[in-house]
Amino acid sequence: MSGQNTGGAEPGEEQSFLSHLVELRQRLVRSAIAVVVVFLALSPFMREIFSVLSAPLMGALPQGTKLIATGVITPFMVPLKLTLFVALLIALPYVLYQAWAFVAPGLYLHEKRLAGPIIASSVGMFALGMAYCYYIVFGLVFRFIASFAPESVNVAPDIDAYFSFVLGLFLAFGLAFEVPIVVVLLARFGIADVEKLRAVRPYVIVGAFIVAAIFTPPDVISQLLLAVPLCLLYELGIQVARLVGKREEGETAGAAGERG
Repeated sequence: MSGQNTGGAEPGEEQSFLSHLVELRQRLVRSAIAVVVVFLALSPFMREIFSVLSAPLMGALPQGTKLIATGVITPFMVPLKLTLFVALLIALPYVLYQAWAFVAPGLYLHEKRLAGPIIASSVGMFALGMAYCYYIVFGLVFRFIASFAPESVNVAPDIDAYFSFVLGLFLAFGLAFEVPIVVVLLARFGIADVEKLRAVRPYVIVGAFIVAAIFTPPDVISQLLLAVPLCLLYELGIQVARLVGKREEGETAGAAGERG
């Protein structure tokens, strides 16, 4: 009786699980290598990259003003962290492709058709949110804040604090621009239909201003610059979900007509 299987996973299942782990490790290594390669290519331009990031703030401050570094290694670490962040953004499509290639074999055909556009649009909307933040929000917010500084105060922000500040805003606006995709997914998977999404619109508007108050500086300008796009993007998501629903109904009706 010692040759009988006393329980646990079958040898084939264990082999399959181990092969998945090996594949996952390989794809994680490829993703990490991609980020490192991009980082190494950008590393000679660390100072220039930080100059681009600081341009909106420098444009709002009096001419001749410079940022300060209060830490001993801050002048080196902040450009390094910024360059690594930019490298991750550039390599993000390849990283997402590796994630997609790992999970794709286990998806149904209709799920594969949906996943590709979702991943592409998510990357595009996140990049659009960051661009909106850099080209519009930063200039308005920094000029607004600098206008309140008394003449006796020399405004010279620390570069580490500035990097943390802009990184938080980048993430906040990048994620905010994912709202239409989330709305479409909620409708697509039947979690909430279009009518229900419209019904909760007043609560979404209130929530948008609460989120803006949490993730932006305590000034009206920056809060409006996040809350208003959140509301508009939610409405955009509803309209896209409505169009997608109509198209699917038409395709279903056409397929039923062909079978008849």
